[in-house]
Amino acid sequence: MSDTVAEAEESRIFEGDEPIALFHEWMKLAREKEPEDANAVALATADADGFPDVRMVLLKDVDEQGFVFYTNLESIKGLELKENPSAALCFHWKSLRRQVRVRGTVTRVSDIEADAYFATRARDSQIGAWASKQSRPLEGRFELEKQVAVFVAKFGLGQIPRPPHWSGFRIEPRRIEFWRDRPFRLHDRLVFKRESPADRWQTEKLYP
Repeated sequence: MSDTVAEAEESRIFEGDEPIALFHEWMKLAREKEPEDANAVALATADADGFPDVRMVLLKDVDEQGFVFYTNLESIKGLELKENPSAALCFHWKSLRRQVRVRGTVTRVSDIEADAYFATRARDSQIGAWASKQSRPLEGRFELEKQVAVFVAKFGLGQIPRPPHWSGFRIEPRRIEFWRDRPFRLHDRLVFKRESPADRWQTEKLYP
């Protein structure tokens, strides 16, 4: 491949006016290049006082409506999102030397969506969703293992329903930034932004 063709392909990743379509392109490449968990993403939330918190989660779906992940609603992040329904995401793909940042408001997914996703989880993960009192004090590993045994016995070989305290959140993006590493820290940064989901995306490039 000539340098001219390579440069043309590189510049194409910053073309277009649909950030979700561009994100799908980047995620597809990340799944091909990253050793594992290309869908791992840092999720930042804040409590009612504005005190921030961040942790890694797994992105489970993304479409024009937003970015979806699942969790225990009684966990710290679940409670913070109830108090302050805004969040930010940061995907970092080291092998690609790229990142994507997302900011937006948060809503719960529908029960139908949550049920459908829960049904695809491994059985042990379904049991874990019932057994874990996520983010709350744990006296020891044996206490958790006892809870797992309780729910294994309860459900036997039957179908495991979704716990009422377990569901998903959708981040409806207001701002999405695509970042690409460039020599001498002269990075490329392309931002898509809008005031509400009903608005058209506006774009701008930023200094590195």
